[in-house]
Amino acid sequence: MKQLEVQIMGQSYLLGCPENGDARMLDAVNRVDIAMCKIRDVGKIKARDRIAVLAALNLAFELPERSAAQPVASSLTDPTTLNADASQAQLTDLMHRLDAALGIDGQLL
Repeated sequence: MKQLEVQIMGQSYLLGCPENGDARMLDAVNRVDIAMCKIRDVGKIKARDRIAVLAALNLAFELPERSAAQPVASSLTDPTTLNADASQAQLTDLMHRLDAALGIDGQLL
């Protein structure tokens, strides 16, 4: 297994990567970075862990749509081209649900 050094939201990470998996790993890193930067740029959430949870929820929410509606090759398209209004509405809804799940103390556990 080889290692790749990548940047996500400006922070370096050293990731294990299977042989011949570089392209897929870099695509995944790019999607996570874009998702996290989008949430950060909205400006309401600053905590990296909360941004990561929201990005994970967004990506997981989109996964069934991608696999049902798009072939694998088209999943490499830039996610920033998605409908901005729908994306913002989904993001707002997910932020409200995350806030409710975190409760008053703001802790997951």
